[in-house]
Amino acid sequence: MPTHKLINSVTVGSGGAANIDFTSIPQTYTDLIVKYSARYTGAGANTVSLTFNNNSSGYTYRTAEGSGSSSASSTTTSGTSGYGGYVNGTSGTALTFTTNEIYIPNYAGSNNKSFLSDYILANNSTSNIYEIMIAQLWANTSAITSVKLIPASNLFAEYTTAYLYGISNA
Repeated sequence: MPTHKLINSVTVGSGGAANIDFTSIPQTYTDLIVKYSARYTGAGANTVSLTFNNNSSGYTYRTAEGSGSSSASSTTTSGTSGYGGYVNGTSGTALTFTTNEIYIPNYAGSNNKSFLSDYILANNSTSNIYEIMIAQLWANTSAITSVKLIPASNLFAEYTTAYLYGISNA
């Protein structure tokens, strides 16, 4: 039966944080999961980028998204980072944090790395619920030793929390 073990956690303090960086990830697990609950210091909601091993090339992703008031859509994108999620800003419902999860199977293997991100952004009404799932690929055969979450603008707000788990299939 798979077991989850907390490898590291971060809670953003007063003043915010420019990024969340998990480093020195042990290579003893089969998979990784990053879970975080975040909010921006700026007004609008915005994206969070993700990089592995501070590498800025070889990321491709396909999104499937929908909201409480519109039909689903899909897009394919490539770039210098992966898609780490989406986060509410100060113009959203007060004290509402966005929940995000990133699942990274076979992170220590020697193949290109596929991974999945999903999040739910809510502002306390059915028309302001937004959900997205993103299938991604990092075209790199290196083992993942660090994961960095980078807000597109502003800072991660105080009380943003992030957790890195290792999964063992033993």
